[in-house]
Amino acid sequence: MTKRVFITGSESFVGKELIKQCKPTEFELHGCDNMDPSDSRFIKADIREENISELIPMGIDVIIHLAALSSDPQCRNKAYECFDVNVMGTLNLIEAAEKRKCKQIIFASSEWVYDNFLNDEEKTENSIINIANLTSEYALSKLVSEANLRQKYQHGFCDTTILRFGIIYGSRKKNWSAVESIFNAIKNEDQAIVGSLKTGRCFVHVSDIVKGIMKSIGLKGFNIVGLEGSELTTLDNVIKTSKRILGKDITIVEKDAGNMSVRRVSADKAKEKINWQTEIGLEEGLKDLNKIL
Repeated sequence: MTKRVFITGSESFVGKELIKQCKPTEFELHGCDNMDPSDSRFIKADIREENISELIPMGIDVIIHLAALSSDPQCRNKAYECFDVNVMGTLNLIEAAEKRKCKQIIFASSEWVYDNFLNDEEKTENSIINIANLTSEYALSKLVSEANLRQKYQHGFCDTTILRFGIIYGSRKKNWSAVESIFNAIKNEDQAIVGSLKTGRCFVHVSDIVKGIMKSIGLKGFNIVGLEGSELTTLDNVIKTSKRILGKDITIVEKDAGNMSVRRVSADKAKEKINWQTEIGLEEGLKDLNKIL
């Protein structure tokens, strides 16, 4: 049976990849973005608009909520704007979902909600988060929206799935993570500047993120699931892999070798709960990126 899906943030990096992977025979797509749509199935609208519910078909199977100020730089020292979009916009969408008798909402959260990583620990969905340790407005806005969704579910709201995305990379020309930035520097510059080569993240390709979203459709109850890369990848790994792919050897400037930052987050629950694991490794992802840079 064809699933009816409403996507917010349809023009986002993840949104476009999601639309690309949704087969017309399996999904009837609707949605919005605050930018002019590149697809006639979607419309220009803001999730904070009072009449957002009028855009959502009655009885929609799932709302996939991607729309947000989606990075720390966009939100830093802009608490009002950040919370207006990410928290109030989400609350507005929750009300709209309730009015339109939505069956499920999937909320794009972030691994940045996790606070202090001590002694190389691995965080899981059950890790206790001390909100007082969060210094990022972006992270705080995501955690508050998670709490609002949990509370609403306890009051009888529809099936609710919170997906904590890892650090996403892929073939895009802006809004880069460290992966794209380093690869671009090695390909097009004389040197690449990093903090510590030992800094590491569980990077995850955008295609894998979307596969996780799609596997979450139809998940019952209230769930928090992390979509993370299968292994910790250091900046040194990214540099060496990039050099090998490009056949180049440029100068690497390590500004702060002793100040490494390591965020290790488990993806075990995603494998158990939705049968998801990453398929695209760093080398394949960088080769794909090389085609557009």
